Amino acid sequence: MKKPSAFSLVMSALSLMIFWTIMSGFLDAVHLSMGVFSVVLAIILNYRIKSHRFFEDDMNDLKNLRFGHAFFYFFWMIVQVFKAAIHVAKVIISPSMPTNLAMVQFKVNLPNAHAKMILGNSITLTPGTVTVSIEGDTFVVHGLDDNSFE
Repeated sequence: MKKPSAFSLVMSALSLMIFWTIMSGFLDAVHLSMGVFSVVLAIILNYRIKSHRFFEDDMNDLKNLRFGHAFFYFFWMIVQVFKAAIHVAKVIISPSMPTNLAMVQFKVNLPNAHAKMILGNSITLTPGTVTVSIEGDTFVVHGLDDNSFE
């Protein structure tokens, strides 16, 4: 397997360190050094995991990532999560609202396993839906009602 590029390692370390700093909320030497230690450990473990191929179409380098699309997707996903959370809250608060618990099966045409993983995780992250299985190009999703499937 091809080793991750220096660009991929630097971008991963940078994004993890930014995330650590935001989540810790502290900028003192102790917290920053713990962050650096955690990031280095995560990069080392991830590097070892990436030496194995779990799928034929594994994408192992960030050079293939379209950062503009990823940026847009991040904010679009936040909006979708908030909209779904409001809908689920309405269903919980007013028990008269009908629920239509169901499993939906659908096929996707995505280029690789990472794209399928991102879609499955995004569906599960959205309140009111859970990705039950992904087999090949077929997804099975459990939803709270018809609005959840939309």
